[in-house]
Amino acid sequence: MQITLDYGKTGLAVTLPAERLIAPPLAIRPAPPMADPSAALEAALASPIGTKSLAELARGMKTACVLVCDITRPVPNALLLPPILRTLEAAGVPRAGITILVATGLHRPNEGAELVELVGEFVAQNYRCENHHGKATDEHEFLGTTPNGVPAWIDRRYTRAELKITTGLIEPHLMAGYSGGRKVICPGIAGLDTVSAWHSPRFLEHPKADCGSVDGNPVHEENTRIALMAGCDFIVNVTIDGTRAVTGLWAGDMVQAWEAGVRFCREVVKAAVPHPVDVVVTSGAGYPLDTTWYQAVKGLTGALPIVRRGGTIVLAASLTEGLGSPEFRALLDRYAATGGYDRPASGETCEMDEWQLLMLKKVLRHCRVRVVSGGLPADVLRKCRAEPAESVEQAVSEALAEYGPRATLAVIPKGPYVLPVVSAA
Repeated sequence: MQITLDYGKTGLAVTLPAERLIAPPLAIRPAPPMADPSAALEAALASPIGTKSLAELARGMKTACVLVCDITRPVPNALLLPPILRTLEAAGVPRAGITILVATGLHRPNEGAELVELVGEFVAQNYRCENHHGKATDEHEFLGTTPNGVPAWIDRRYTRAELKITTGLIEPHLMAGYSGGRKVICPGIAGLDTVSAWHSPRFLEHPKADCGSVDGNPVHEENTRIALMAGCDFIVNVTIDGTRAVTGLWAGDMVQAWEAGVRFCREVVKAAVPHPVDVVVTSGAGYPLDTTWYQAVKGLTGALPIVRRGGTIVLAASLTEGLGSPEFRALLDRYAATGGYDRPASGETCEMDEWQLLMLKKVLRHCRVRVVSGGLPADVLRKCRAEPAESVEQAVSEALAEYGPRATLAVIPKGPYVLPVVSAA
């Protein structure tokens, strides 16, 4: 069977043995794209969930901060931003008082052509667009410490704006259950000290800190608490399909509108297999998510629920930007030299980007990892505790041969955008 995996900007066509597949390719369930998302957005801005209209909220305000996700999230900002900005200005907020703040978290800034790609040419040329810098403590305001001991440092350009608006994409997330809503604030515009404590082992090692898990998930609960401390007047969140067309749109109160979107997303993204399989073929979800190993780890954790203990995940990811941040590269170097992947979790804090290694450890404790990529050489992949493969076909053939004639296979072409589950239903 020929299947195209999401890979870079082009996709990667692979041929897999149909007789070993336990189910058709696991995919997002069909959800019709919105016939007119622009009209739906205008209606949602005027009649939101759980709060006043955006125009009413903006009336009398002189400053507003609008958060957008960074380039690692395919949010249709060119669709969302113009109506939001028109509404603000029509309500009397001067253009000079509006800041579009890119919620980079601790990722690199998005500038130049990348910024234009992110927000659209009109917004990039006509509005003040700035990046969050998570390591610049002086750009943050300290809002206090949560009952769980997490210091809340949030970008002061947001905390000091009179009107606070966030946009985002609701999709499965490897730690927080689902993205969107509160997550654009924490970690999106949080300081390093906040993220290091919130992404510490005591949160991430919790069994409910997982994809698709919200109830009882301490990662979700804590960043919701921090986002409420920072304040949020209005959100606009969307879901998208495999072609990145908008399938749902929710606007209004940060908690209520997001929860409505999650209810929709949960039913769309789940894909079931009857029992765990020996081999899972998956992807890093293609551009922009698969450009670094740091981000591609999400493809591995996303496949974890359906691969049996001792099985193999075969990941295809372009990795065109390499491993990730300098801090992440240094951690990989150190861990490769000392075997530190197996060191005990330290508890209260993590070093910058160490949290992604904690998630990788979850995978490596459970199964083997083989990676197909044109972006990283074999020796670097081995440093990541991944076994390099020349092709998906080669990796699958070798794994199936190892596990025997009854070995089973599943494939997730869109990687972490799908929430695979084991269910006989």
